[in-house]
Amino acid sequence: MQKIYQSMEDNKRYLDERLGTGKNFDVISRMIEMGGKKACIYFIDGFCKDDVMQKMLQYFIELKEEDMPSDAEAMAGKHMPYGEIDLADEWEQVLYAFFSGVFLLLVDGYEKIILIDARTYPARSVDEPDKDKVMRGSKDGFVETIVFNTALIRRRIRSDELRMEMLSAGKSSKTDIVVCYMGDRVDRKLLGLVKERIQRLQVDALTMNQESLAECLYKHKWYNPFPKFKYTERPDAAAAQILEGSVVVLVDNSPSAMILPTTVFDVLEEADDYYFPPITGTYLRMSRFLIAILTFFITPTFLLLMGHREWIPAGFEFIILKDAENIPLIWQFLLLELAIDGLRLAAVNTPNMLSTPLSVMAALVLGEFSVNSGWFNSEVMLYMAFVAIANYTQSNYELGYAFKFLRILTLILTSIFGLGGYIAGCLILVVSLVCNKTISGNSYLYPLFPLNIKKLSKRIFRMRLPGAQK
Repeated sequence: MQKIYQSMEDNKRYLDERLGTGKNFDVISRMIEMGGKKACIYFIDGFCKDDVMQKMLQYFIELKEEDMPSDAEAMAGKHMPYGEIDLADEWEQVLYAFFSGVFLLLVDGYEKIILIDARTYPARSVDEPDKDKVMRGSKDGFVETIVFNTALIRRRIRSDELRMEMLSAGKSSKTDIVVCYMGDRVDRKLLGLVKERIQRLQVDALTMNQESLAECLYKHKWYNPFPKFKYTERPDAAAAQILEGSVVVLVDNSPSAMILPTTVFDVLEEADDYYFPPITGTYLRMSRFLIAILTFFITPTFLLLMGHREWIPAGFEFIILKDAENIPLIWQFLLLELAIDGLRLAAVNTPNMLSTPLSVMAALVLGEFSVNSGWFNSEVMLYMAFVAIANYTQSNYELGYAFKFLRILTLILTSIFGLGGYIAGCLILVVSLVCNKTISGNSYLYPLFPLNIKKLSKRIFRMRLPGAQK
């Protein structure tokens, strides 16, 4: 690594060239005199606290020659008016700190550059996230500033075993990544694996934040649609996972935490399960499990029964289509699967002031008029409406789309091969779950496979907290 120069003028010339001081309007440099020595300060406008900057400049300018320390160590140790101070004698460390928002102080005759951490980042308030809302519980959420996110976790875990290790990735972006875990509870093998893979990343930038990191950490079996990671924007959920021995990864500029390792039971859990009494939490969890299964089976099963109406049990004849099929059922289901995603994308990009009238119009046009016009049967609309609404019973987008892709595949196979295709689609679902692995290489279905009755019961039923009075 390249060392800084002995002369302050050489250091200033090097920084002016690397930082583009004359071209970048937000890169500020200023020559001052402090204690009879020439000095120069560098900072990025918008990253430094104005009140702290003003007080430090006043202190530097008023420093007398007899009070001026002879070296950078003495200056940083006893004569700095601000607490977060570091020293650097290598350009890579200096440039990384500067572009992170740190204030640089160059003093003539000093062999090191003084780094003053007086930065502040633009940030929004820690409001409750729109996606991970709960009926009861904390109403704060992660934001794009990583320091705020670590503070939200620290507020909930006041233990000396809590570890937050800072790493970085990306040749150009040098994105900050924090690995959070409990030192006495974490799986050391998993922790070493995660840190090793982050440190070995050979990418120019994490352009999509956590998704870019996830694709780099887990490169195998991209064709398996089930999520390999669980994401949460809730600090209470992240803190709970850390206390259970999981590893939580925070990426700067991302308002969510990545939880490792992740099984299908982790993905299906939500914070509301624990904010209600055990019996209510168990009901909510089992309802979510059941609805997730129904979203996969309901439309392929209906398609199969419409092709073999003699298999319909007695008393369920009312499910038979009342009107003629102008369009084959398989095409009706596939068109509605696409239409639902179109409505979802439209809702995301619709301005708030127009969302209500457009929603009403979409419901009228795609609901009643599409049935009356003969494009769709009312039974098909009913089952697809259930599927569309049921997808919102759990907060994980990836899991919803995993069931969607496999449901479409099962619909196509059932339409072509009948019962054999239906069974093949169900087998593909089971194989996808069984063959999927966590980042540590363990089973995605644990503790169901391999079977661990005690842990499986805790996954299905909401148990009382340890230490609660009986």
